[in-house]
Amino acid sequence: MADRPQVVIVGAGFGGLNAAKRLEKEPVDVILIDQHNYHTFQPLLYQVATAGLNPADVGYTTRGLFRRQQRVFVRKGRVTGVDWDRHEVLLRDEDPVHFDYLIIAAGSATNYFGLPGAAEYAFPLYSLEDSIRLRNHILSLFEAAEAVPTLIDDGILNFVIVGGGPTGVEVAGAMAELVDKVLVGDFHDLDVHRARIILLEMGAALLAPFSAKSQEYARTTLRQRGVEVRLHTALESLTETQVTLVGGEVIPTRTLVWAAGVRAGDLASEVEASQGKGGRITVEADLSVPGHPNAFAIGDIADIADGDGGRLPQLAQVAIQGGKHAAEQVMRTIERRPRTEFHYLDKGTMATIGRRAAVAELPKGIDLTGAVAWLAWLGLHLIYLLGVRNKVSVLVNWAWNYFTWDRGPRLILRPEQLPHTPHPHADGPDPSDMRNRAPAPPSAPSAPPSSPAGRPDADGHEAEQR
Repeated sequence: MADRPQVVIVGAGFGGLNAAKRLEKEPVDVILIDQHNYHTFQPLLYQVATAGLNPADVGYTTRGLFRRQQRVFVRKGRVTGVDWDRHEVLLRDEDPVHFDYLIIAAGSATNYFGLPGAAEYAFPLYSLEDSIRLRNHILSLFEAAEAVPTLIDDGILNFVIVGGGPTGVEVAGAMAELVDKVLVGDFHDLDVHRARIILLEMGAALLAPFSAKSQEYARTTLRQRGVEVRLHTALESLTETQVTLVGGEVIPTRTLVWAAGVRAGDLASEVEASQGKGGRITVEADLSVPGHPNAFAIGDIADIADGDGGRLPQLAQVAIQGGKHAAEQVMRTIERRPRTEFHYLDKGTMATIGRRAAVAELPKGIDLTGAVAWLAWLGLHLIYLLGVRNKVSVLVNWAWNYFTWDRGPRLILRPEQLPHTPHPHADGPDPSDMRNRAPAPPSAPSAPPSSPAGRPDADGHEAEQR
C-alpha cells in the first residue's frame, strides 16, 4: 500500500459497503474487514428459510464488489476490539491492523431479553447460516411427521413465531404459503393442514411503527391465510419441546422463530465507548465516537439521535445513509473542510405478507396496501439487491413461484436428529449395519483423553475446538 491515509471499515453490511463505495476512488486506502467473505442481503433471509430462494441469491462475495478498485482491500477476520492509543483494530488470531480513520459498521445481534431457554432452543433469522438451519429444520419436521404421524399430536408441526414486526409478519406469511400451497403437494400421505402457524406479539398490534390501517390489514390478511395471530401475548420460557406463555399456557412445539428484536453487535462492548439503548455505541451529531474524532459508528451498532428526542431505528436505510455520511466526514477531515451533521432522510417503510399482499408507507402521506404495495416491495428489493446474477436469479425464482406455486430449493442439506431417528443424520449409515462390516485395519494410536486434538463429529470430520 502507498503512503496514503488508511481507513478501516469493520463490517460488510449495508453501512460498511456504502462507506467503502464512497471512498473507493478517493486518495485513501480502504481496508474492509468482515468475518465472512460475503455480504448478506438480510431482508430476504426469510425467503431462504422458507425455501423461496437459494442461499446464493441473497449473498454476494465482498471481493467481487471491489475487484476493479485497487485501493480497497478486503480482509476476512473477526474483530475483537480497538486499541485507541495505538490506532489499531484487534483481530482474533491475527496481527492488528493500523488505522488513521475507523468506521465501525459491525451490525447487530439477536436480543433474547433474558428469556429462559431462548438462546438454546430458538431459531434466530439474522444470518445466512440461520436461514439455512431453519429451512433444514422445517423440512425435516415434515419428513418426520410423514414417517410417524403420531408426532403431530406432540406438536411437531406447530410453528411459533415471536415478534409482530416486519420480520415476524413476513415469516408467518411465507410459512403459510409454504405449507398451504407447496408442501401440501409434496407429502401425499400427510395431512399437511394439521400444521399450525402461530404468531405471538406482546403489544396491542402488529407492525408497531406502521399506521393503524396497515396494522389491521396485516392482522386480517394473516388470519385469512391460516395464521393464528395472538396479541398481548408474552413468553415465559422455552424448552426443546414446548413454549410456556405468561399465564401458564403451554404450546407444544419444536420450532420457535425469534423475530422479537436485536441488540448491538458484540463489538460494541469491546471498543471502550459509551453505550446507549440496546448496547449501541453513542455517537456525536456527525456520527463520530465521543472522544475519538477519527472514528465513526454507523448502522445497527450506533445509537443515533433522530433530532426529536428519540433514536433512529435499526433499518437498512439508516445504515446506508450513515455509511455514506461517515465516509464523507473522513474526506472532509482529510481535506480540512468543516464536518456536517447527519440528517436521516426517511424514505418510508414496507412489509410484505405474501402473494399480492403488503403494506407500504411512503413520504408525503402515501400509504399502500395489497397488490400495489406488494409490487412496490418486490421492485425496491430488486433494486437494492447486489449483483446482476443475483437480481436475475431472484426475479426468475419469484416469477416461477408466482405462476406455478412451486417453491425453490426444498433441500435438507444438514439433517438433524429427530424424534423418530436413532442418530443425528437420518440419511447416514445405519448403526446396526456396522456389526456386519469387516474390521478396519490397524491405525496409529489415538490421542489420549487429555489431548487437545479435535474429536470426530457425526460425519467423520474433525470437530473444531471452541
